[in-house]
Amino acid sequence: MKAITYYNYGSSEVLHQVEMPKPTPQANEILVKIHASTVTPVDCSFRSADPFIVRFFTGLFRPKMPVLGTELAGEIVAVGRDVRRFSIGEHIFAALADGRGAHSEYICLPEQGAQVTLPRNMDFAQAATLCNGALTALPFLRDSGKIQSGQRVLINGASGSIGIAAVQLAKYFGAHVTGVCSGAKLDFVRELGADKVIDYTREDFCKNDQPYDIVFDTVGKSSFSASKQVLTPHGVYLSTVITCETFFMMMWTGLRNGKKARLSATGLRSAPDQIKDMEMIKSLVEDGVLTAEIDRTYALAQIAQAHRYVETGHKRGNVVIQIA
Repeated sequence: MKAITYYNYGSSEVLHQVEMPKPTPQANEILVKIHASTVTPVDCSFRSADPFIVRFFTGLFRPKMPVLGTELAGEIVAVGRDVRRFSIGEHIFAALADGRGAHSEYICLPEQGAQVTLPRNMDFAQAATLCNGALTALPFLRDSGKIQSGQRVLINGASGSIGIAAVQLAKYFGAHVTGVCSGAKLDFVRELGADKVIDYTREDFCKNDQPYDIVFDTVGKSSFSASKQVLTPHGVYLSTVITCETFFMMMWTGLRNGKKARLSATGLRSAPDQIKDMEMIKSLVEDGVLTAEIDRTYALAQIAQAHRYVETGHKRGNVVIQIA
């Protein structure tokens, strides 16, 4: 089978397409023919080992696992003898337990892993985008942010894959939503349901007079120190990007009353917790509450080009890798 590998950290040039043996499922595994995956900022971070802290997950000196890819959608083509939850021919979308392995033609997944059948109104490419976006935004807003109806929520990076899901989910929970993005994407974010939009090239939301109950930075371009002045007295700052400052502020504010900085290790949650959320996300998609946005699609052999585009920081929604 074809797969994209990397054996050293660096630019997109470290990625190479190779032939690897097609895996055989163990007794409790399913074999999935991958139809679509994505390239996310997480993939780029793992590839480049930037920030340095990712090396504690991926390997201190060189990558421990050579195949990237955090999410996928595909067809089950074989099952182990003990598998009961899935059948051959079912279409699934999945979040990978170790955050890697989806940039290949086939993969074996544990039967009880974080995967569920596709929403009936989505194809493989659309479904492949759900785990990085919605499966990240949901626990951040619901669990870390404790979002409540009527609250004012600001989403920084509202046109990215996580931001798009965050805007829609915040509206689902009954919040008043302000989306921050570039001027070219303001209308798009309004169409997602944002009540107000801010062009970050013209206005710094941290200097806004409007207080927010939650500031959710989906792109890691702000900080708690800068954002706390626009938080309500018990407001919460959320960020998907772990920095030393954010980690320290999370620990410090956790010891005090008042404004909080919080993180959510969404990729480290248990499979049962992720499955429950994936079923909820599937239901919201089928009900028309959640939609997916695909910016660009690349072939597997073009994955280095996809990495370079994601690293520009200007994508709208998701970058999909069409595999099958």
